[in-house]
Amino acid sequence: MAALLAIDTPWLLYRSFFALPRSIKGSGGMPVGALLGTVNTILALSEACAPRAVVCCFGAEEAAYRVALYPAYHAHREPMPDELRAQWDRADELLSAFGWVVRGHDELEADDLLWSASRRESKDAGRTLICSGDRDLFQAVDARTAVLELHRDAPPGELDERAVIARCGVSPAQIPDLIALRGDPSDGLPGAKGIGAKTAAALLREHGTLEGVLAARQRLRPRIAAALQEQQDELRVFRTIATLQDIPFARPPDAQTDRSAGAAAARALGMTALAKRLES
Repeated sequence: MAALLAIDTPWLLYRSFFALPRSIKGSGGMPVGALLGTVNTILALSEACAPRAVVCCFGAEEAAYRVALYPAYHAHREPMPDELRAQWDRADELLSAFGWVVRGHDELEADDLLWSASRRESKDAGRTLICSGDRDLFQAVDARTAVLELHRDAPPGELDERAVIARCGVSPAQIPDLIALRGDPSDGLPGAKGIGAKTAAALLREHGTLEGVLAARQRLRPRIAAALQEQQDELRVFRTIATLQDIPFARPPDAQTDRSAGAAAARALGMTALAKRLES
């Protein structure tokens, strides 16, 4: 059975915006590099993976409940550049034109939608390939879900359960515990003082969960025990923040990429080269 291709659209738009020249412009001189990079990546993935459908997930820049739990969550991030915002606002219409399903959420983040899409797909014995550079999504990996890793000059790689264990030192189910202990600079989570990624993974391999590590703290080295004792409540908050949320998610119907309609939408934005390539 062909897999569902689930796209972390905010991540891909940001990635494309900073990777491609600002000189790529469409109608009225509007920069379109982020849109072009996003569409090209999804087209390439569709050709490589032959998915049954593509779902492009959007969401809030940060979930309000996560900020309420820890005000520093995402606080270090710079505001979205105006040039990217202009493209962001047009992404929904452009991506939909290709026959790709676009889903968003006003309160939760794209990661939560990607997680929910994969859980929904699994209920019907389907597979999901998640395109994202966010390691939080490693927790979604299981026998029916893999994370796609993009390579500049090679086909995308699939990170399965073994790959996550090799990469992180823990199983996918332990990723929220790992994030709580080691921290996540991209989200503004500091983790436990003095506990790095290797130590955090070793503790989880021995004790299973964050709660298991906290219960064993008196038997650990004094420095680690002191950090765990001092931060135990904060670490539980970090784990809650790192845990992706289940939300109702309608399973996208099978759909092929509509290159003709996509070309028309690209041409309307002044993305002439892309339109010509799609038409040919």
